[in-house]
Amino acid sequence: MLKDRYLTPFIVEDLKDKMVFIGGPRQVGKTTLCRKFVATHFNDHAYFNWDNRADRKTITASSWPADAELLIFDEIHKYRQWKGLIKGEYDKLKDVFKFLVTGSARLDLYRKGGDSLQGRYHYFRLHPFTLAEVEGLSYKSTVHGELHIGKNLYQGSIEALAKFGGFPEPFMKQNERHLRRWHNEKIERMFREDILDVQAIRDVANMKLLSDLLPLRVGSLLSINAIREDIGVSFRAASHWIDVLEAFYYHFRIYPFTSGKIRSLKKEPKLYLWDWSEVEDEAARFENLIASHLLKFVHFITDYEGHKADLYFLRDVDKREVDFLVTISGKPWFAVEAKLKDTALSPQLLYFKERLSIPYVYQVVNVGDADRLKQGARIIPVGKFLSALI
Repeated sequence: MLKDRYLTPFIVEDLKDKMVFIGGPRQVGKTTLCRKFVATHFNDHAYFNWDNRADRKTITASSWPADAELLIFDEIHKYRQWKGLIKGEYDKLKDVFKFLVTGSARLDLYRKGGDSLQGRYHYFRLHPFTLAEVEGLSYKSTVHGELHIGKNLYQGSIEALAKFGGFPEPFMKQNERHLRRWHNEKIERMFREDILDVQAIRDVANMKLLSDLLPLRVGSLLSINAIREDIGVSFRAASHWIDVLEAFYYHFRIYPFTSGKIRSLKKEPKLYLWDWSEVEDEAARFENLIASHLLKFVHFITDYEGHKADLYFLRDVDKREVDFLVTISGKPWFAVEAKLKDTALSPQLLYFKERLSIPYVYQVVNVGDADRLKQGARIIPVGKFLSALI
């Protein structure tokens, strides 16, 4: 059992001067983070869930326990006037209570509408478990610098994460039967309790079929036209459904990096799942595992450190490609090529390193004894590389 979540100290720090909002996928552990980890840093706390009838009465009556230091609001975005309520209570009582707000993917959608809370909160995106978090490793890398890479391979944790994903429940249980059932139930809950409660989807059956096809597209250029043809719907419908599934944290897309120094591809993105354990192909799942670790890293640098960090891939019109590029304020920081077993240095990695003046490049492999520096590129075992992230 993990003793803490990676965001805990940063949330506690930010609560000193503002509210904190926590978003992220369903079942990623947002409520547990708030109640079991963040709350222990305060003398007392009060937890309110809008789905609970008694809690709804307390919230709408603005009746708070006098001895609580921290107020936690879960799913309060389901209340139509939640922004006005939170704004009013925070402005009046910010010297008395700390305010922590969390909820489902809909919180992100509703949070972005209007600016009545602007300047009053910090926002964090909670991600599934990653290697550094599972191993309890502290974050030591610095922006613009070379990644702080250790010596351990962490092969056991890598294998468990690759197989069971990073969502707390299946990762903790590490049971294949439970994982299969969890996948099925997760999809049903996402449609029944989240998407259909917000979006007017007429053709739910075909949208579910689309979600079944996406794990097969992981790591490839995403062609909405090809998906549209496979399920027999309009381009507009397929495009809208993909946008909806992304908003509800089923998948994420990364886009090609554009630069005048290369003849960049400016079209299709690549798609990855938040739960990479759904991906059956071993090489695609390995690439998704690395993509998810990098996205978590980029989101943390953005949410906490305030840098304009982004995750891209590299591809030019001559079909040279590198899987990932992390940038800070639009400038390349480091590039990553994911190779399951191939330890021969990728010529594309060297090509883009030279053309874009990328300071650091890594070829990440699932081979324990492959760690060497060649022509300015480091070929590195996956455990060593991922341990340098967060």
